[in-house]
This record gives sequence, structure tokens and C-alpha cells, in this order.
Amino acid sequence: MRTAQTGARAVALAASLLAAAPAAADLSVSGFLQQNTAVNTAGANPDGRDYKWQEERAQLKLEATGGAWRGYFKGDGYYDNLDRNGGGDVREAYVDYTGSAFDLQVGRQVITWGLGDLVFVNDVFPMDYEALFVGRPLEYLKRGVDAVKLGAYSKLANFELVLEPKFRESRIPDANRFHLYDPMPTVSNRETVKPSQGDVGLRIYRDIAGYDAALYLYRGFQRTPSMRPDSLTAPTKITYFYPQLSTYGASLSGQVGVGVLSLEAAYYDSRQDRSGTDFAVPNSQTRLLVAYQLQPWEDFTLNLQYYEERMQDYGAYLASLPPGFPVEKRWNPTVGLRATQFYRHQTLRVSLYASYDTSNDDRFINPELRYSFTDRVWGAVGVNIFGGKPWGQFGQLVHDDNLYVQVRYEF
Repeated sequence: MRTAQTGARAVALAASLLAAAPAAADLSVSGFLQQNTAVNTAGANPDGRDYKWQEERAQLKLEATGGAWRGYFKGDGYYDNLDRNGGGDVREAYVDYTGSAFDLQVGRQVITWGLGDLVFVNDVFPMDYEALFVGRPLEYLKRGVDAVKLGAYSKLANFELVLEPKFRESRIPDANRFHLYDPMPTVSNRETVKPSQGDVGLRIYRDIAGYDAALYLYRGFQRTPSMRPDSLTAPTKITYFYPQLSTYGASLSGQVGVGVLSLEAAYYDSRQDRSGTDFAVPNSQTRLLVAYQLQPWEDFTLNLQYYEERMQDYGAYLASLPPGFPVEKRWNPTVGLRATQFYRHQTLRVSLYASYDTSNDDRFINPELRYSFTDRVWGAVGVNIFGGKPWGQFGQLVHDDNLYVQVRYEF
């Protein structure tokens, strides 16, 4: 029922955009047809099936421009062959107005902050981790938010204010298709409580001596849920909730030597438990990123990055941790790389992404081969390989390695 309603809303939004376009507006229509399949290579799903993903998907994009106004709609319709159901998804749907020193964008939009490659320092907006782990195209990693975004531009600096009236969470993998770590697997009575209010973010950025510099402020909530049992000795119910969060960060990026150096940092203020004594709420932490991207030869790009998280109030965290729960380390350094090589006049792309957390052996490896058959048709095949300790982000997925295939026709 919900997916049918979502599809109806998508059609209504598209029709509204067309109807609202002034007669003199330029209207463009594009989209694609796509097939995605992901099959297990390490073992069956928790539900016993051998496929992670098998769907057909169609996307329609509409863009109407007229003077200072612009309307944009991107919506998907899909059919899931595993669960035998279909539906719709409004990816983006907004209108914006561009003035001489400001612009305003209202509606569902994808917002990306920061500089990390699959590590997120100041990018506090919702992700779709299931899409990443089943090998859907990387554009599906980000989820849109229903927000008002105001940009203002001056000689001093540029400002981007984001107001999200209603909180939207990140999508985590489906427990029927992925082996997710659960410290209390026998408790079946569970509920999720989402925040009743939204969040606000501010980005201030400008060029400083040829370098892109930015400051970031955010006040809202964690995008992935925490779990709280009603009892530590004999739990009968688990409540999932989204702890309060504020972040304060900065980034700097520019040419250094033969490549581009990126520096990023953020402090995560866990407003709901600043003392660190509540085991169910993530402690405050500091996040740091150093990345360097270069092109050693033609058609080859290499991006190296070092990412680190440092937990605050570590002694309080250890004292509050219930017996039997896994112990996180205070420092979590992660090294990563992405290498991309093009062949045959850039119609063939070979890429590798890999990350390794040196503190708990958590690792993720994703090699991919993509070929453009024509200007409109391309296909890709890749592998997702996970490893690490059973409670780690990737270690819990050690039985979920998969081979995926993507085929897309664009129009």
C-alpha cells in the first residue's frame, strides 16, 4: 500500500511540475531503464535466498527553466523480483529561484557536504547503505531531504543554510538480506521512535589563496539508530531511537604538488549524553580526514585517504558498557584508496575502492568493471567483499559478499 501511494505521489509531483512550467519555459525530459542483480558469493541470506538484489527500475527526469526560476523532478519506478512488489521513489523534486546575490531552493533535494570518499566527516545528510552494499550505482548512496536551502553570496564569504523541517534517517541494510550484528537476538518486541522535529545546517565557504575553504555547523540528530533495551539483565523490548547531535567542522582543499590535497575535521557533540555515561548513545567524537588525489599518467586517477575517529570520555564509556557488549577502541584509524583507469577512448573503466580499519580489522573492497556499449547503453559488473570483527560495520557482513551486475539504457 505504501509503495503504491509513493508512486502516486511521484506522478502527481511530475504533473505539477509540468503544469507549473510557464509557457515560455524550456522543458527537458530524460531518464533511464535499468536492471540490477546482486548474487551472494559467500553464503545465503538470513532469509535463505541466494540473491541480495534483483530489480528493474525506470527513472524519469524533468527540468523546466524560465528566467530566474527552475523546476526539477527526478522519480523512480521499480519492481523488486525478490519480494514480488513494486513502487515509486521521489528522488528529487524542487523549485529554485536565482537572484543576483542569493538563490533559494525548496523541496526534496540531495545535499552533499565535505570531501571524503565513502567516509563522512561533515556530510551529515542521510545515506542509503543498503544501496551501496548491494552494488547499485553510486548515485543511490545519497537520499534526498525535504528542505529549504538558501544560498547567499558576498565578497566576504558564501553561505548555504539548510532547514529540514522533518527528520529523514539513513537507510540501513535489510536484516532479511544481510547478516547484521545483534547483541540481543532473542528479543523480538522492537519499536522505532523517530525525532518529532527537524534539523538545521550551515556551510560557510570561500576561496583563500587558491584553496577551497569551508566551515560547517549542524544541529539535529544521528542518522542511524541506537538501540536501548528495557532491561540489561532480562530484556523484553528494544527501542531504536536517533540521538541528538551537533557537529562543528572545517575543510580545506587545493593543489599541492602534482595533486589535490584535502583536509577535513569535525567535532561530533553528542548532546544527549555529553558525559559519555549512557552506553546506548554514541559518545562525542573527533573525526579527521587527510586525502590526496593525483593523476600519475593519462586516464588514471588515484585517491589516497587517511581517516580517523577519536572517542571522547573513553573511561566513562568503558564503565557504562554492559557485560557481553563488544568494546570499541578509543582510536579508529582507516586507510583507503580509489584507483580508476580508463581504456578504449574512455569507454572502458576499471576501478578499485578499498578501505581498512587498522584498529579492528574492518575492511571493504569493491573492484568494478564498466563498459559503455553506446552513448546510451552501459553495463557494469563488480564485487563487494567485506571482512573484520563480527560487530564492525563491514565485519558483520562477512557472509554477505556479493557479485553485482548493472545494465542501463539512457534516453
